[in-house]
Amino acid sequence: MAVDKLNYLSDKVRNMAESATIKMAGMARAMKAEGKDVISLSLGEPDFDTPDHIKQAAKQALDDGYTKYTPVPGLIELRQAIVDKFKRDNNLEFTTDQIVVSNGAKQCIANICLALLNPGDEVIIFSPYWVSYSEIVKFAGGTPVPVHADISADFKVNAGQLDAAINPKTKAILFSSPCNPTGSVYTHDELTSLVEVIDKYDNLFIISDEIYEHINFTDAHASIGTFDAVREQTITVNGMSKGFAMTGWRLGYMGAPAWIADACNKVQGQFTSGASSFGQKAAAIALSTDLKPTKEMKVAFLKRKHLVKELLDDIPGVVANDPKGAFYFFPDISYFFGKSNGILTIDDANSFCEVLLQEANVAVVTGSAFGDENCFRLSYASSEETLKEALKRIKNCLSKFS
Repeated sequence: MAVDKLNYLSDKVRNMAESATIKMAGMARAMKAEGKDVISLSLGEPDFDTPDHIKQAAKQALDDGYTKYTPVPGLIELRQAIVDKFKRDNNLEFTTDQIVVSNGAKQCIANICLALLNPGDEVIIFSPYWVSYSEIVKFAGGTPVPVHADISADFKVNAGQLDAAINPKTKAILFSSPCNPTGSVYTHDELTSLVEVIDKYDNLFIISDEIYEHINFTDAHASIGTFDAVREQTITVNGMSKGFAMTGWRLGYMGAPAWIADACNKVQGQFTSGASSFGQKAAAIALSTDLKPTKEMKVAFLKRKHLVKELLDDIPGVVANDPKGAFYFFPDISYFFGKSNGILTIDDANSFCEVLLQEANVAVVTGSAFGDENCFRLSYASSEETLKEALKRIKNCLSKFS
């Protein structure tokens, strides 16, 4: 008798959704392997190389013998560099025992959820949200509670919405600013209004994902952990991937109240232990030296943003806001639902993205994976020439649907 081996998998794994961004990137790679000219705008990965001085620091660390295990929460010199960075850039006060370095900011968030959540605990997630938030919360035993803001609100949740969503089961709030997938950035005044709500609840924790901090086109980055009222309730997550073009290095970090940092250290000690030794040495250099390469990347991203905004606005039926950070657009394409080119019909955001991949050879990600079924995510972390060609293909493809 045939046995379905998938039945042997845990319920947690069988119920876990595959990352939509990784899935789409895999489909694009497969089509490329077949010889098709596919442009992938699906992954959130800077197309720049890691700056030379950071790579040289890693090479030097290898030559100096940094090839062994590190303390679980990270090398003391990196944790001190993170303490200094938080103070210098964010006006956040931490000590080294409040810092945990992990294998990417994603692991930081997983550590936090595993350390804090019990079955039945609810986590309010500002929607649209990064694809992994909901799955991490569920895997840790919690219940994700999306609170949604659409494009008319610049995809930003307001204080009234937050207040209405909090109940006795609410354990934490999870959001990113600048936001993946929308590029929206919460201002200091907007955070102030959210803090006024959260201040009423001493048992409510804030997980603030600030991984896109250095790709922020506003006057200043605002960290919610700077507010005295919620300082002891806030866990600030950041990392090296986006601002330093170090995606493959897998280095993230968090600053938190010491008791939460201790708990995350305990979790990490049982799953992965410390991040790579020579990578940590390089990260300490990256955080402690000139940010000129990071600033140059931001200038390039801003130029690309203006280009893509102009090209998106030139496509009838596509509605795009003006993101203030990260390197994404999250356009509303509900205009095309129900429209056909005579062969294919666009029913929703999922089929919209399938049409672009099949008909235009452009890979993007459905908004349903991020909590908004009317949108799709486009990454502009590609060259201007590539972006021009991709948007040209998208426009030509959509012009055939009526």
